[in-house]
Amino acid sequence: MANKFSAAVVYAVFSSFALNFFYQPGHVYASGATGLAQVVSELIVRVTGHNILPISVTLILVNVPLIALAWRGIGKQFTIYTLITIVMSSVFIHFIPVTTLTNEPVINAVFGGAIMGFGVGNAMKSGISSGGTDIVSLYMRKKNGRTVGTLSFIVNGVIVFIAGALFGWEYMLYSIIAIFVNSRVQDAIFTRQKRLQVMIVTQNPDLLVQKLFEKFNHGVTILNNSEGGFTHQKRTVLFSVITMYEYQDFKHVIAKYDPHAFVSISENVRVLGKFEEVDD
Repeated sequence: MANKFSAAVVYAVFSSFALNFFYQPGHVYASGATGLAQVVSELIVRVTGHNILPISVTLILVNVPLIALAWRGIGKQFTIYTLITIVMSSVFIHFIPVTTLTNEPVINAVFGGAIMGFGVGNAMKSGISSGGTDIVSLYMRKKNGRTVGTLSFIVNGVIVFIAGALFGWEYMLYSIIAIFVNSRVQDAIFTRQKRLQVMIVTQNPDLLVQKLFEKFNHGVTILNNSEGGFTHQKRTVLFSVITMYEYQDFKHVIAKYDPHAFVSISENVRVLGKFEEVDD
């Protein structure tokens, strides 16, 4: 719980810095819900001539229907932490003043994208979401196992197009740079879809299998009567596949129910057949 809350604070700080120190001064648009909030807020200013809905408020309004979707379809704990993350981010965005560090749009795009990507990646690594299209992706994968990458592509495409229409087409290119850098930094820190093969050598196979089923609902292959090469003692080897999103919870299960187990983890494995992802 403390780890997730601290990750929410880190995301709030980094996202507000990226937005108020780089995106806003450089007229660069972010991806997802933050970029959509920028679009809505700017359009209202253009139409009314007044900043009636600042980005901090618009960000919450954009995420309201998505929070409702998460509550019904993903899980209450996930939704609560996501809501905390969004509210804290909005508060930091509201109170941290917009500050122009440079007027060079490429620098604003690169550094803004990198800072935002770090915040999002750190949040996802800790098992929380920053909201936006990420919620829709999780919901669809949990319901039918399908991804909705085209949704993010369409939303981001609309965002950068509006950026070009409002400020000039060169700013569309700067926004594309920011979104690209954001995604690369985010993937360098954490990739939710990355699958890990875990091999567990244990003396308590029944308890671990029960707890792994309860937490993840993934299949577990059991190899009985394995022998240690040094001690020649009988052990049981468990094989399973988890996602990077589940890694922290997996470590907690092992530490709690068999701290003496030997665990080997292989990254980027390919899976054929049914593999259910549990996101709450």
